[in-house]
Amino acid sequence: MGVAQAAPRPAAFKPTPFKPTAATLLPDAGKARVFVLSDIGNEPDDQMSLVRLLTYANDIDIEGFGATTSIFQREKVRPDIAQHVLAAYAKVASRLREHSPDYPKAEDLAKRILPGVEGYGLASIKPDAPSPAALALLEAAAKPDPRPLWVGLWGGGNTLAEALAHAKARLAPEAFAALIAKLRIYSISDQDDAGPFLRREYPALFWVGKPSGQDSAEYASATWTGISGDQFYRNGEGADFTKVSNDWLEKNIRAKGPLGAAYPRYMFIMEGDTPAFLGLIPNGLNTPERPDWGGWGGRYLLRQPTGESRKLFSQGGDSFMRVTSADTVNGHTSDHATIWRWRDAFQNDFASRMDWTIQPFAKANHAPQPVVNGLGTLAPLLIKAKAGETIQLDASASRDPDGNALTYRWFAYDEAGFDGQSPNPALSIAAPKAARTSVTITARCAKSWLDLPQLTCPPVRTAHLVLAVTDTPKGQPAITRYRRILIEVR
Repeated sequence: MGVAQAAPRPAAFKPTPFKPTAATLLPDAGKARVFVLSDIGNEPDDQMSLVRLLTYANDIDIEGFGATTSIFQREKVRPDIAQHVLAAYAKVASRLREHSPDYPKAEDLAKRILPGVEGYGLASIKPDAPSPAALALLEAAAKPDPRPLWVGLWGGGNTLAEALAHAKARLAPEAFAALIAKLRIYSISDQDDAGPFLRREYPALFWVGKPSGQDSAEYASATWTGISGDQFYRNGEGADFTKVSNDWLEKNIRAKGPLGAAYPRYMFIMEGDTPAFLGLIPNGLNTPERPDWGGWGGRYLLRQPTGESRKLFSQGGDSFMRVTSADTVNGHTSDHATIWRWRDAFQNDFASRMDWTIQPFAKANHAPQPVVNGLGTLAPLLIKAKAGETIQLDASASRDPDGNALTYRWFAYDEAGFDGQSPNPALSIAAPKAARTSVTITARCAKSWLDLPQLTCPPVRTAHLVLAVTDTPKGQPAITRYRRILIEVR
């Protein structure tokens, strides 16, 4: 009888080592500089937007606030309303500075609230005797600051037209060209006759927004209504209205101290002007200089709309090629979805800021700090790879300043940066809800909806991968921060 042989011992399990792929940190644009031109007083939404803007005054440099007219407020400007909101901010500024020392003093901001053109449209501008807001805008643009100046047109654009006409008559051509190059315009539609004039007269002016008539007839199709226009404009199919309703705002915004008390109930929609600065908030997703990449302020396509003399970041595109300004979210495709898809995040973020106005640091929630492959900050990352390659991404070093647990979500933003040549690279994400994940580039160009032989795949394409990191506080709004990873595929 033979001797029984011992069963062979299994080899020790050796997990494949996780080695994060090398990435390059792209430049951080820093804080955005903003000059607002608002028809505040026309309806409550401008005042609502100003309250939100002030809660982000540590992350956005407010260079000025000009009270203007519009199609629905033709004969007067109301800087007094902005001063009223600022008085409420003054009561909570010291508390806000417990959360961030970068909040400005109310008295400094008060000097920057000025009247614009007191009359409707281009017929009322006085280039030889500009309004205080027009002069202040030019002064802000002329600062020796390398950052551009974002001008939010919350109302009519005639004060901007007045400022530029005044500058053009007094500056050398080279100096005036430098001024134009410094400006970035985000227009909440055209609310007087200045918009078409400005785009035609100054073709180099960086412009974001959909051209429209001067009345409200075309507002429903405009991207900015994705902030909260679901019920009034009936254009929010797929969106959840809960967090932009007066009921939610009453509990989470208006009930919170003096600044909350300065936040009125909306007449038509909540904060129609907020998209003009929502995409400037440094959150890791927003990239202000690239409206085609998408963010909290929506996504726009560089194209030449009908009747316009040149290209601007606007809406529309070629549906045949699927090169449009619309996003598809949960089976719903629209321009409005480019904003409402982020609604939970930006409303929770605002609610947490309102907590800052009444609570000390220890009793409020603060944004998590994503770290990807050892690289912090909120600037985008660049990874170069080849089709078929797998890249390793590690966000486990991310931290929360309040000690809250974090959740993770990795997703491809397929529409971002699509230049129309062919669909962006196709990505397969192994663990979309883990801190560490592997992403395989399954194709340099994703299969198009119609496989035509003449649609070639260029040698280099770029995919946009986004990481959303969200904290999990108890009894407080959750806050989300992002990292955008550009995967350049060869």
